[in-house]
Amino acid sequence: MSDTALDITGWTCPAPLRDRPRVVMGHGGGGALSAELVQHLFAPAFGGDVLAQLGDSAAVSLGGVRLAFSTDSYVVRPLFFPGGGIGDLAVNGTVNDLAMSGAEAAYLSCGFILEEGVEMSVVARVAEAMGAAARAAGVEVATGDTKVVEAGHGDGIYINTAGIGVIPDGVDLRPQRVVPGDVVIVSGEIGLHGVAIMSVREGLEFGVDIQSDCAALGGLVRTMLAVTPDLHVLRDPTRGGLAASLNEIAAASGTGVVIHEGRVPVPAAVANACAILGLDPLYVANEGKLVAFVPREHADAVLDAMRAHPLGRHAAVIGEAVDAHPGLVVARTGLGGTRVVDLPIGEQLPRIC
Repeated sequence: MSDTALDITGWTCPAPLRDRPRVVMGHGGGGALSAELVQHLFAPAFGGDVLAQLGDSAAVSLGGVRLAFSTDSYVVRPLFFPGGGIGDLAVNGTVNDLAMSGAEAAYLSCGFILEEGVEMSVVARVAEAMGAAARAAGVEVATGDTKVVEAGHGDGIYINTAGIGVIPDGVDLRPQRVVPGDVVIVSGEIGLHGVAIMSVREGLEFGVDIQSDCAALGGLVRTMLAVTPDLHVLRDPTRGGLAASLNEIAAASGTGVVIHEGRVPVPAAVANACAILGLDPLYVANEGKLVAFVPREHADAVLDAMRAHPLGRHAAVIGEAVDAHPGLVVARTGLGGTRVVDLPIGEQLPRIC
C-alpha cells in the first residue's frame, strides 16, 4: 500500500442526501421526504395544535360541533385511466380523507387550474365526472375557483378540493389510540390504482385489464362504526401505499406493527406487474381502500360487517399492533423470516393522484 495520503475532497456519496436545497419529485411521493417537508418546513412555519395532529383530515370543534376538515390537490397524469379519472379522484380522495376521521362528508370546494389550450370538451368531461362522483358520495360541491396559466406552465388540468363533514359523537379516530393487541384489517385488494395508472401512462400490457379502485369510502366507514364507534384509527393508503400508512401509524402511536405478507390481499395481476417492474405492492398507491386498527374484541364483528359491504368484500386481517420494536413495521414472510417494511424515501410511481 502506498504511503501517499488520499485526496477525498472531490468524492461524492451515491446515497441520497436528505438535506436538499431544492424540491425534488420525491417530496410529493408520500414517503420520508414528504414527511420531512411537512414536519420540518410547513408545520413549524404554520404552527398550531390542530396541524400538529398530521392526520388525513383535521378534527376541529366549531360552535359545539365536531367537524373534520381536509384539502387535497390532484395532478394525475393521464387525466383519464381505467376505472376513473382526475374528476373522480378529486371528489373521492377528499371524501375519503374526511371518512378516515369518521366524518360524514357534507360539502366540498373545488379549484380548477387550467392550462391555456386545453380542450373545453376535456374540462367538461372532468367536471361531469366530478358531479357524478359527488352525487354518488352524497356530498355537494358548494363553492369553487378557476385559474388559467399560460401554455407550457401547467399540465392540462390540476384540481384542488377541500371538504368538511360532521364527526359523530363518540367517534375518536387517531393513531395515538392504537395499543398493542389491536388487530390490523385492510379493506381489500391493494395496488390496483397505481398499476392501472402506470399501465396507461407507460403503455404497458400485463395480459389483463387492471382497473383503478377509485371509490368513496364513507359508506364502508359508516358500516364499520355501526358495529362499534370504538375503532382506534383509519387510514386510506394512497401515496406510499399500505407501507407508508402503517409506518405513519406506528410512529405516531409508539407501537410496533407486525403484518403477515401472505394475508395481504394482492391481486394476481398486481403481483405479476410488480414482479416484472421490481416494485413492492405494499408501496403502490390505492384510492378505494382503507386500513383499520381495531380493538381485538371487536375485530371479528367489524370484519364480518366489512365483508358484507361491496367495498369490503375482500377485507382481511393482516396483522396486529405489538409492544416490540415501537415505531417499526415488520413483515413475516412466507418462508418464516421477517423483514422491515420501512417508509420509502421518495416514490416508486410519480403523479398517481
